[in-house]
Amino acid sequence: MSVSSGVRPAGAVLGTSVVPDATDDPQDALLAGLVAFMTKDTPSAQHVLDLAEPFLQQAAGLTAATVYELDSETGLLNPTARLGPAGGRDLLTAGKVFRMAAGAAPLVDGDRMAIRLRIGGQTVGVLLLTGADLTVLRPETLSPLALHFATTLQGIAAEKQRQFLSHSSATIRKLFEEGMKATSVEAAGRILVTNSAEAFRTDFGALCLIDGGLLIRYVHTVGMPDGDARFNHLIGTSATVFPIWRAISEGQPALITDSGQTAIVPGGFIHGMDLKSYIAIPMMSAQGCVGMILCGNAGGSRDWTSRDRILADQLSVEGALIVDSAGMRQAAQAHVAQLSHQAFHDSLTGLPNRSYLLERAQQAVETAASTAGRVALMLLDLNGFKEVNDTAGHAAGDALLQQVAKRLLGTVRDNDVVSRLGGDEFAILLTHDPDEDVAMRVATRIVDRLREPFAIDGAEVRIGGSVGFALYPEDAGAYEPLMRGADTAMYEAKRDTKHLGGGSRRWRPVN
Repeated sequence: MSVSSGVRPAGAVLGTSVVPDATDDPQDALLAGLVAFMTKDTPSAQHVLDLAEPFLQQAAGLTAATVYELDSETGLLNPTARLGPAGGRDLLTAGKVFRMAAGAAPLVDGDRMAIRLRIGGQTVGVLLLTGADLTVLRPETLSPLALHFATTLQGIAAEKQRQFLSHSSATIRKLFEEGMKATSVEAAGRILVTNSAEAFRTDFGALCLIDGGLLIRYVHTVGMPDGDARFNHLIGTSATVFPIWRAISEGQPALITDSGQTAIVPGGFIHGMDLKSYIAIPMMSAQGCVGMILCGNAGGSRDWTSRDRILADQLSVEGALIVDSAGMRQAAQAHVAQLSHQAFHDSLTGLPNRSYLLERAQQAVETAASTAGRVALMLLDLNGFKEVNDTAGHAAGDALLQQVAKRLLGTVRDNDVVSRLGGDEFAILLTHDPDEDVAMRVATRIVDRLREPFAIDGAEVRIGGSVGFALYPEDAGAYEPLMRGADTAMYEAKRDTKHLGGGSRRWRPVN
C-alpha cells in the first residue's frame, strides 16, 4: 500500500493520467475515474491530483491546483501536492476557509476556489483550485473529490504517525540501552548527542557540559573530521555569551530553520560547524540544566516539523533520566573508590598502609619467582621523633610525619611502594630487580634525606632514621620471612646508631 505524497512541478505529466472522452460529461467521468482508481490502491495526494487534472481542465479550465496538509500540532498549512505554478496569494486564500463554518460551501476568490478537506468531523487540509470557470463545478462533484483528498491525507498522516512512533520508540530504546551503561555524566552526554544526531539525521552534533558557574567544562562533537579539537578553546568560557544558550535556558528545545536569521557568536559551535539549521536541546538533570545538545546540518536550511519538536522534547526528558542515572553510578563508583582508598591508605600521610603493602609485596615476590627477579623490603624507624612529639605536641608530630612521607617518596621510583605501618615506622618496597648495592644506595639516600632539617611551625627540627632491609630470594623465600628479616636488620641498625642521624643495615640469614 502506497501512502507517499509529493509536489509535482509545473508541466510534469503522470503516465497513468486518464484523458476524458470529449463526449462524456467531465465531472461525471471524474467521479467514475476516482471510484475506479481508489478501489485499487491508497494513492498519494499527487496521484489523486494528477488523475483529476484533465477532467477539471475540460470542465472548469483548471490552470493550477495545490493540496495543503494541515499540521494538527502547529495549525500550519503545508503544500503536499501541486499542479501548475504556485500563486502569490495561494496560501492566503487557502487560509480563508477557516474563517467560515466547517460545512460551508467552497470559498471562491476571483479565479481561485478553496475547498476544506474534512473526514470524520476533522479538517485535514485544503484543496486550492485555480481556473477560468470554477463556478461550474457542481457540489456533487466537489464533495466526493474533497472526500477522496481527505481520505488520502488521513492515510498519509496515519502512516507518518506510525513511522514517527516507530522511529522515536527505537531511538528512545537505543538511548536507554546504551545510556544505562554510562558511568559518568560525560559518557551519558556523548551517548545522548550521538543518538540525537542519528535520530534527526543531521550532519553534525555537539555536546557541551557546564559547571555550577555556567562555565563550559567539557565539549564533544559528532561528525567533525578533526574531532573535539576545534572547540577545546570553549572550555572555561561562559555559556551565557552564546545566544542559543539563552534560547534554551528555560529548559525548552529550540528549532532553528535558518541560522542566517539568528545571532551567531564567532568561534562557537554553530559558526565552527557552519550550521545552516539546527536543533538545540537542553541537557537536564534533577539539579537543572547541566549542558546542551546541538544537532544540525551544513547543507542548507531545514523546515523542522512538529514531530521533530516532539522528539526533541522526548530526548530532553529521557536524556535527563540517563544523565541522573549516570551521575548516581559515577557518585557510587567515587564512593567505592574513596572507601577502597581509605581501607588501603594512611589517613594522615596518604601513603599506602600495612594491608596495601602486604598485597603488593606478595605480588612482587610471586612475580620475581616467575621471572628470576629480586625484591627488596626495607623498614624505617625514625630517630628522635618521640622527643618532637613530646616537646612540640602531637600537631607538630603529625606535620613532621607528613613531611617525612614526602621525602621518602622522593627517594624511590614510580613502581616502588612507600608505606606507613604505624606511628613513626615506615616500609619501602623496591620492585625493579634490586641487588644489594641498589638497596644500600636507596637506604643511604633515605637516611641522608632524613638528616636534613625540617621546618615545623617556623622552627627547625632535626631527626634521623634507621633502615634495615632484606632481599628476595637471597635472604628469604617468601614475604613473611622477608619482613622479619628487614625488621631484625632495622633494629640492629638502630642499636648500632650512636648519633641522631641513624644508619642502615642488611639482614643476612644464618645458615
